Amino acid sequence: MADQNIDHKKITDWGVRMFVRMGVPEADAETIVGSLVKTSLWGIDSHGIARVTHYLTRLENGTINKTPKLGFTKTAGATGQMEGDDGHGIVIMTAATNHAIGMAREAGVGVVGVSNSSHCGAIGLYSRQVTDAGMVGISFTHADALVVPAGGYKPFFGTNPISIAFPTENNDEPICLDMATSIVPWNYMMNAKREKTVVPLGLGVDKDGKDSTNADEIVALKPIADYKGYALAFMIDMLCGPLNGMNFGPNMTSMYKDLHKKRKLGSLVLAIDPARFGGRDTIRMAGTAIINQVRTHGDNVLFPGQPEYIKKQERLKNGIPVSEAVLQDFHNWSVKLGVEPIQTK
Repeated sequence: MADQNIDHKKITDWGVRMFVRMGVPEADAETIVGSLVKTSLWGIDSHGIARVTHYLTRLENGTINKTPKLGFTKTAGATGQMEGDDGHGIVIMTAATNHAIGMAREAGVGVVGVSNSSHCGAIGLYSRQVTDAGMVGISFTHADALVVPAGGYKPFFGTNPISIAFPTENNDEPICLDMATSIVPWNYMMNAKREKTVVPLGLGVDKDGKDSTNADEIVALKPIADYKGYALAFMIDMLCGPLNGMNFGPNMTSMYKDLHKKRKLGSLVLAIDPARFGGRDTIRMAGTAIINQVRTHGDNVLFPGQPEYIKKQERLKNGIPVSEAVLQDFHNWSVKLGVEPIQTK
């Protein structure tokens, strides 16, 4: 069935009401839903509004704390640790990033580790949050075992994404790398399972480690660029898990299978103040200059992050496409919580 395009403001209004009805404080609900809508506007549908009902399920089960008591400890001039109290990962990482920015203003750099978190959405949210302050942002998180190691056939590490973002003279369009270390995010596969679509060969493997195009048979993804993606995922898991006293790889709680267990995830976010190096204006002008110069090397050259900004302009105008399956999930939860459904017309 065809997608329906829905105005992002309608989705935001409905989403906030849903989370508030579930018992999430309104400010946190706005942070969560605003981040999911922003992600969908960028065209990153694997981490956007389609995840609302998953989060509602975990809130209902008590595996995401509705009212966490976040605890931040400044461990040195430029380092700190954020205790997430099993709250929503988007709320936790947004707060951790603000602390990293604050320390970078004082010390030139701020590094914050996160513990006892849940899924924090698209990792590029936080590197971009740092660029809003005129700084360079780097963010990592990890996930449960969803990706086979190079040369292996059973999942070990997660999709373990990385994001790096630099400010430019256009504050709304920083240069931003936001990528999983798997060929595609696992949520891509979840969407394919729900939509009953065929998966391109080479993205995932079945229980025997064989390539498959059937989303229902795929139990693990492949790493990007084989050994390189696997090795990068390895290092990101170390930065997010053990560095913050959290678990790693196959020892972690599954996002979709262990719905009655808390996730206990770790993350890491860095803010670097270019004023302590070549200068804030220098980095912003250089960002714009490199974009302009690289474009001269091909008619179809885009800078990192630009595909998302192009998609955002399109979706701000035409609405966010939502599948019938997702809309049905939204409707079912609206009825369950007694919240007026999204107005699709």
